[in-house]
Amino acid sequence: MSFLKSTQQPSTTLDKSEGINHVHSIFEARQLCWRVGEIEILRDLNFTIQPNQFIGVIGPNGAGKSSLLRCLFGKNKISSGALTFNQKEVSSYSRKSLAQEIAVVLQEPPTHFDMSVFELVSMGLIPRQSLLSFSTQTDRDSVEQAIVNVGLWSKTQRPFNTLSGGEKQRVMLARAIVQKTQVLILDEPTNHLDIQHQIEVLHLVKAMNITVLLSIHDLNMAAAFCDQIILMDKGKIVQQGGCETVLTTTNLKRVFKVNANIDRHPFHSGQRISYDFSHPVESEIIELEELKRQRVSNSGIEHD
Repeated sequence: MSFLKSTQQPSTTLDKSEGINHVHSIFEARQLCWRVGEIEILRDLNFTIQPNQFIGVIGPNGAGKSSLLRCLFGKNKISSGALTFNQKEVSSYSRKSLAQEIAVVLQEPPTHFDMSVFELVSMGLIPRQSLLSFSTQTDRDSVEQAIVNVGLWSKTQRPFNTLSGGEKQRVMLARAIVQKTQVLILDEPTNHLDIQHQIEVLHLVKAMNITVLLSIHDLNMAAAFCDQIILMDKGKIVQQGGCETVLTTTNLKRVFKVNANIDRHPFHSGQRISYDFSHPVESEIIELEELKRQRVSNSGIEHD
């Protein structure tokens, strides 16, 4: 299996006063919080996303992964802190201007579209069309190519509502491809897919060479495809960094409550995670260990 790497370079500007190249972040968050009523869902998030990176957002159920992604494309309005996209506050963009720059594939494919696959994928053209414009042959070619890329050419004229969950997910990806944005956000895109289409879809997304952020539960897939990982738990970011830094046995035990072994994957140079299925890790023991660790950290005492 060949795993594709990003070939585009992040945009830079030259600080003439210092003669230093600065890479502009595409997303930046400082003390980001998001609340629903009195319930704090996301707490004090700080992170930077560089252009053309493939970023995996991981964490147990309820960690805040989907909530964070929805903040990035403006669906969730942050309660406090700052969140910028291309150095402007996300809240300052109109819905159309964000749709011209950020494509989104949500976790659950919509079920209410009474249209064909071709018609739905064509909706990806709308953000860049003026009110009275019509689709060109180039537009139609773009739609057809996207449908071919996701392996659904034989179902181009099928009603969307007659497709399986996995097929619907691939249609929504094709629509996102047609948008031709600089960012693609996917919320658990492999959820409804069989293993063949999981691999194909992630290869296709990787080959787009744009900024990609996706939430994903399969940590072996994350290790194979992601350039960076954001590990979340209980509405906070536990760690952000490269796969080797974030995907450790300590983090897996602490956050996911599992014992695991990590070695080299036989088909690529990345990590392979094997889980201990013999017995579950006792959550109470992990919580006690975490409490001890925090006490040691707060006291300033270092232990081997």
